[in-house]
Amino acid sequence: MILLPDAEATERLGHALAAQLRAGDAVALFGTLGAGKTTLARGVLRGLGFAGDVASPTFPIVQVYDTVPPLWHVDLYRIEHEEELAELGLDDARIDAVLLIEWPERLPRLWDDCLRLSLAIRPDGARALTAEVPPAWGGRWPPP
Repeated sequence: MILLPDAEATERLGHALAAQLRAGDAVALFGTLGAGKTTLARGVLRGLGFAGDVASPTFPIVQVYDTVPPLWHVDLYRIEHEEELAELGLDDARIDAVLLIEWPERLPRLWDDCLRLSLAIRPDGARALTAEVPPAWGGRWPPP
């Protein structure tokens, strides 16, 4: 478990994670509303050099960022039917981009090589992050 005492610590972790990302990676962000998923995503994007606004793509569902590697920030909160997922083209996106997915529990299943990060709000307001790290991430998690 990694303790993240505030939003700045969550962004710093995302920034460090960015240096470990490769095209083809998928990172699933689990957690309740307000747990810090978008804050972590903002840190990843800052680490990839993106300086603009980063909001949860709840309404567009997918926000594509022209970073290196390219990053697809995906929010599946509004997905109601499995057929909607096929229209997103997530499998194809992994060919040359990174997927950063909020609300991944809406997917019927995750890829075997997907890094699974879970954020929980502690009673003191800090966040606790736990990770399920597949073999494909050997040596890349936790980030330095």
